[in-house]
Amino acid sequence: MVISRRSLMVVLSAPALLSTGRRSLANRPRMVVYRDENCGCCGGWVNHIQAAGFETDVQMLAQMNRKKTELGVPPELRSCHTAVIGSYLLEGHVPAGEILRLLDTRPYATGLAVPRMPVGSPGMEVEGVDPDRYEVLLFHGSRTSVFATYVGAERQS
Repeated sequence: MVISRRSLMVVLSAPALLSTGRRSLANRPRMVVYRDENCGCCGGWVNHIQAAGFETDVQMLAQMNRKKTELGVPPELRSCHTAVIGSYLLEGHVPAGEILRLLDTRPYATGLAVPRMPVGSPGMEVEGVDPDRYEVLLFHGSRTSVFATYVGAERQS
């Protein structure tokens, strides 16, 4: 069997990549998730986040809009659940990979939002229904910019 130089480099660098991942996982802040206990898709999103290695403190609230207002989530960006991680807000079905990118790049922003509840976003998977195209928005106050674009679970840009 012949091993290419590229394959050899991947194998030799794997321990360093794994230890870096463990270190960043250990240093990742705990996420507080606010959700309504009757919302199934919120539970699906929490499962997605936990599967990605985030530690969570889930708090059930009856008055979600009151909490969103208290935290500063603009009404036009609202979805069904809200989370806080470090100094950032997360609104709606934000993919775990984008949360990691947010924490790695540390932009000057309030947080990330996926407004409404797009089909195919994490926690909103619906068997037999084509996924929606949606944007993950970086926001600061009422200003937004596109952080990423997805169709279902697939990142487009």
